[in-house]
Amino acid sequence: MHEQQLKRIREKLKILQSLDPEMDLFGAENHEYEMDPVWTTERIAVFEQNWKIRLPEDYRAFLLHIGSGGAGPYYGLERPDDGVYAVIGYDDELNAISDAFQFAEAWNWDYDWYDESKEEEEWDALDHEYLDPKWSAGLLRISDFGCGISMNLVLNGPCSGEIWTDDRANRNGIYPDHYWGNTDRLRFLEWYELWLDHSIGELHEE
Repeated sequence: MHEQQLKRIREKLKILQSLDPEMDLFGAENHEYEMDPVWTTERIAVFEQNWKIRLPEDYRAFLLHIGSGGAGPYYGLERPDDGVYAVIGYDDELNAISDAFQFAEAWNWDYDWYDESKEEEEWDALDHEYLDPKWSAGLLRISDFGCGISMNLVLNGPCSGEIWTDDRANRNGIYPDHYWGNTDRLRFLEWYELWLDHSIGELHEE
């Protein structure tokens, strides 16, 4: 089903690596264009059973045929086992990835975060609520954008399979990813290939 797209992705990844021997592209020094080993169908099944989820088919195909992490957008692709945690870089709080993802449209709080009339305790309480992992339930983190921003794969609900950005760290909420100028919402393989196209074009311009 995804054979042709996976073939294109392999070819474009080789082209991108050949264009960037000095690893000048953002994030390249982190992933070094290396891919973590592919997963087997058995390992995917265990992961899904452990977390009571079903991974989107195109992401499953990527895990089976390209890799389970490594070269990818921003600081690279995270391994699924790392993407289950609520906070980037910390493995002490799990995200409720099997719970329902509750948004169909971009979400944020309409607050003036620079309002000086509130007391510090009020802001601390609002901040704690705003950053509560309940808002990111149903999301598997797949990439670290930097500055506390993460890229995520929606695992359930009407938006299942789409890539969404969690930018609460900068008070910008949670929303479908449109970073590369795409007007349509992207699924995993579309998002990954668009990164390749964008990166190859960027390096050709230099």
